[in-house]
Formats: sequence, C-alpha cells, structure tokens
Amino acid sequence: MLDPKILRLVAITDDVEDQRSTLVDRVAAAVRGGATSVQVRLKRATPREVVEITKAIVSKVPVPVVVNDRADIALAAGAAGVHVGEADLPVTAIRRFAPAGFIIGASLGAEAELANAKEADYVGIGPLFATDTKDDAGRAIGIDGFRKFAGLAGRPAVAVGGLTADRAAQVIAAGGAGVAVINAIFKGSDPESAARSIAAAIGM
Repeated sequence: MLDPKILRLVAITDDVEDQRSTLVDRVAAAVRGGATSVQVRLKRATPREVVEITKAIVSKVPVPVVVNDRADIALAAGAAGVHVGEADLPVTAIRRFAPAGFIIGASLGAEAELANAKEADYVGIGPLFATDTKDDAGRAIGIDGFRKFAGLAGRPAVAVGGLTADRAAQVIAAGGAGVAVINAIFKGSDPESAARSIAAAIGM
C-alpha cells in the first residue's frame, strides 16, 4: 500500500547534460531540503547511464526513487518504482512482472489516459501551468483541471508542470497529495534551499 506522504514533494531531476556530474549531489541536497521522493527523468541519457545514475541516487538518499518511463531500468537500478506516460508500457503489464511493493505512477492530463491511470498507485496530473521542461506536455489544465482529474482517477494525485512555492500551496488546498517539481528546485544554484521553500509553502 502506497504511503501518500512520499508524494508530498517529488523532486524530478533536470536533464542538463553539462551538469550531470553534479546531479546526484544536487538531488541529495533537494532531499535534505525536504523532498520526500525522487523521480529520475533523463530523456537525453542512454539506458546504461540512467541505470548508473539511478543506482547512485538510490545509494545516496533515504527516500523512494522512481524512474521515468522505463520499468526495466527501474528494476535493474534497484529503484522503488516507475512513473509511466501514455506511450509507455501500461500499468497492468508492469504489474505482471514487478515485485510486490513496486510503486507505479501514471501521468494523467487527458481523458484518454484515465483508464491506465486508474490502475496506478498514484497519478501525476498536468501540466498544471505552462512549463519549458517537457516539450510534449500539452495544454496547461490549471487548478480546476487538476481537481477534475484527481476526482476521476480516485488515486493520490500529484501536480506537475510550472510549479512554484505559491502554486504548490494551491495544489494542496485543492486536495492534492503533493507536487512534483523540476525547475523550481534544480534551475537555481541551491536545490536544498529551493526545496525547503516549497516544503514550507505546503506545510511540511
């Protein structure tokens, strides 16, 4: 059974290649600042690189680590779970080979994704606001859209897309289990302080 507390503040890794050497340390800093879980999202890295980086993060932080898109990579790296989108392996297929307790999250931002999302342990709903970190994110749905999809999914819901400390507080007020953040944590030079600011805004 998923503990919703791990969803309160999800730090999603950036994918800046010239900063990859510092990624593990920056993730650890975000966790010190209050991140309750980590999602490894590295679209420009090779599968081998993602496995190696994920293993390093898992060994460094005391919170659950999930891998974006690839359940096979998550399992190979010893991660706690995977987060999948519409184009990835369906949740029900992953359940057939994943071990007990393996966390499966699913993206939700359109009606077509609802059936898959309902099978997941939690849903990542968005993009809530405009974002420059996901080219195929689709149109921003706003707080009202978040509330609608969270109700339809019937699963703990995390908001993603353009989140700041102020906007994160709106998500919690709308019944969200938490927020998933990339830029507001990792774009600056101090991920620990950035994470701490968001954590404070959502009552952690």
